Amino acid sequence: MPQPDHIVKIALPDDSELDADIQKYFSICQDKLGMVPYVLRAYTANQAKFRTFSQFYNQLMLDEETCNLSKLEREMIAVVVSSANRCYYCLVAHGQAVRELSGDPQLGEMMVMNYRVAELDGRQRAMLDYAWKLTKTPHEIGDADRAALKDAGFSDQAIFDISDVTAFFNYTNRMAHGLDMMPNPDYHAMSR
Repeated sequence: MPQPDHIVKIALPDDSELDADIQKYFSICQDKLGMVPYVLRAYTANQAKFRTFSQFYNQLMLDEETCNLSKLEREMIAVVVSSANRCYYCLVAHGQAVRELSGDPQLGEMMVMNYRVAELDGRQRAMLDYAWKLTKTPHEIGDADRAALKDAGFSDQAIFDISDVTAFFNYTNRMAHGLDMMPNPDYHAMSR
């Protein structure tokens, strides 16, 4: 059964109506990924916010120099946060990224359904427990939670990065829910 065929439940401009820099960005996505992620199309509802969103996402999730977490760890956080929030878009899109980066399709599914069943090392478990708690009960985060991350080997900067990725995906999950955002259908079959 196919998912609904909309991107979001609000009107979006046609690609031809987008500013030239965004059209170029989409062309690069098409060349590199073979598609334009629907989340990017969704943000064209406000082209200035599209620019801010895409720049922040690229720095947060793709930049190796400014983050103390691997790309896989960042994607694992994205999926665990999205699991806590039941965000269909992010579970499908970032679950695929976990499958691809780990080379393990089962890990992607475990992250989506219940990360606790995965055989993770202590460092990853501490990171994901923190992300889950920061998502579900942020008011309960305290010194003991940060100490658990330090005990697992995370620096202060890495704790900042874990918190940053967690916070970002709580934001994007709420945008996806609010707009009824659908993932690109292509993600379902990738990296399996």
